[in-house]
Amino acid sequence: MSKIDAKARRSQLLSTYGIGGLFPSETSSFMIAGLDYWNEDRAPAVSEPRLARSLGVRELKMPPASPKDKKTRDVPVVRFPQTQICPACRKIGRTHDLGGDWNADKCKCQRKAGPSGAALSPFRLITACMRGHVDEFPFFQWLHNHQVTTPGDTHQMVMKSLGRTSSLEDLVLECSCGVKERSLDGASRSNAMKGVLVCKGKRPWLGPEYAEDCGETPRVLQRGASNVWFPAVRSAISIPPYSEPLAKFVNKHWTSLKDPAGVNDVLLRNIAEESRGRFTVDQIVAEAERRRGDEEGEAIGEEQLRKQEFGALLEGTDGVKDESDFVCERAGSAGDFPEPVPAVLTDLRKVTRLREVRALYGFSRLNGAADPDTMCKLSGEPKDWLPAIEVIGEGIFLAFDREALTSWACEPFPEGRRRKLQASANKQGEQFNKPPIKVDIAKVALHTFAHVLIDQLSLDAGYPASSLRERLFVDEEMAGILIYTASSDSAGSLGGVASQADPDQFASAVREGLIRLSWCSSDPVCIESTASGTDALNLAACHACVLAPETSCELNNTLLDRALLFGTHEPGEEDAGLFSEYLAQVQA
Repeated sequence: MSKIDAKARRSQLLSTYGIGGLFPSETSSFMIAGLDYWNEDRAPAVSEPRLARSLGVRELKMPPASPKDKKTRDVPVVRFPQTQICPACRKIGRTHDLGGDWNADKCKCQRKAGPSGAALSPFRLITACMRGHVDEFPFFQWLHNHQVTTPGDTHQMVMKSLGRTSSLEDLVLECSCGVKERSLDGASRSNAMKGVLVCKGKRPWLGPEYAEDCGETPRVLQRGASNVWFPAVRSAISIPPYSEPLAKFVNKHWTSLKDPAGVNDVLLRNIAEESRGRFTVDQIVAEAERRRGDEEGEAIGEEQLRKQEFGALLEGTDGVKDESDFVCERAGSAGDFPEPVPAVLTDLRKVTRLREVRALYGFSRLNGAADPDTMCKLSGEPKDWLPAIEVIGEGIFLAFDREALTSWACEPFPEGRRRKLQASANKQGEQFNKPPIKVDIAKVALHTFAHVLIDQLSLDAGYPASSLRERLFVDEEMAGILIYTASSDSAGSLGGVASQADPDQFASAVREGLIRLSWCSSDPVCIESTASGTDALNLAACHACVLAPETSCELNNTLLDRALLFGTHEPGEEDAGLFSEYLAQVQA
């Protein structure tokens, strides 16, 4: 394990620099080590029983963090890649070869230069396979492949830059053995390592003893490329009764209450006294029994989490509750708005307080699919906990008429768009050897509308779009959208989004957002697009209209189609969009 003084927020250890991901630190590069090496004692617990059950673990914990006045290192890292380059002599090698020590930051040739000498730089390229294994770039094999060498030759390799561009073609490898020099041009092709390297199954974040048998042909990646690490994160919103003060109070004492054999009258009275009259012994006993029943019950999946949250949001709460992490007030229903809103919209809720817990349960490389066959483990040995963070926010919730959406989805225009997206999803499934995504065209339409709202609320509520998030509740029985801010940074939660649930402001935001994005500055190219985005899983969607920041979108900016909302310019499709009739009404 390496010792560095670099810093990262807890949220970044789940979304940007998580376990198995690369962490840049000045002129070095490190990989976050697995949970086996974390100091669990300094990791505070995060209570969200529903999410823990869905992930099959006993509890969730925040990444450890020490006080600012203590120089303790909380999250261990390993140096990766170990291949380094000296900026002075251009030699290539491991840190102990160039600097004489595993933790050396300078080449031997620069020792005399003193503090002013340039530090070693990590190699630009690494290799990875679909199973998540990662290794060094085979610079020796890349240069010497199919070239004759003499036994006994020394091989001191250097990499020179021609200085013309910053492309791989300008980086040339040379060796002291005299073989013909070769550039790195073509190294990033998908089949570049065929006949050069076979994956050795290395998992540096777990340790050398956890290497696996693999044998796949790895891909060459830029060290800082976005496809080096895709986090698998599942989140849940705290809903009653888990969000209520009684549940939070019992959670504080859960270590003492979780084993019924260790609970007695004296313990219960002492715990009740700590509540200062807020809770009785009977209430504490009932809540403890309810939680034990939940933890002993069957695991729940993502679908059940969403159904429970949809029901809680639709039901709402009775006024503002002190200390509750979930406050959702009725703001309006069909017929309550002073001006027209889309006919499929049935209910509007003002969520003035919510708590979201996000847990990292794995990661993948090369593609972002959360496939169990290619999901990388966070620890070598099984653990009963996972890293998680909690954030507090607020937002607005919209419910839609699912029957009306289903009826609209069966019409020729949306059905034709669905077939196009399903064809792309089937092709993606074949390419990655996995079951294809089943496209629900009503969900695609609501997903696109969620991006329209994010874009409009970023203007009306004063938040940057990157601090707003969507949460989709769409299946065969339910249809809803939650737009909320749940950010741990300075954007915070100031009530600006929840205030947009006022019927007057909301109706105005919907009208302005839909009118503004019914036209895109890239039209007619955008609206006529038949395939765009990652794996062609978008149709009419681009950065000038409905694409949102990556932190805002649940589906990584896929399954979007603006034409579903507004129709196209083709004959018979001008008024076929979900909101075409509404736009004609408000623009008349």
